[in-house]
Amino acid sequence: MLTLTPAELENVTRYKRATEQLHELHRQGFYRARLGRDGKVILERPHYDAICAGRAEPARPRVKPPALRAA
Repeated sequence: MLTLTPAELENVTRYKRATEQLHELHRQGFYRARLGRDGKVILERPHYDAICAGRAEPARPRVKPPALRAA
C-alpha cells in the first residue's frame, strides 16, 4: 500500500500532531484518511491523487440508515 510520508502529511495539513492532521484532512475532503494502530495518520496515495485531480467525489460516502420495525 502506497501512503503519504509523515513529511508530506505535515506539508499538506500544516500540523504535526496526528489528530490535528486527521481533522484537517477530513475537512479538505480526504475522507479515507485514518489513524493507524501506531497512532500515525494513514492516507493512501491513490486517494490523495484522485481527490487532488478532481476525479473522486470529495464528499463523505452516504450510509443508508437501517429500516425500523413497527412495534
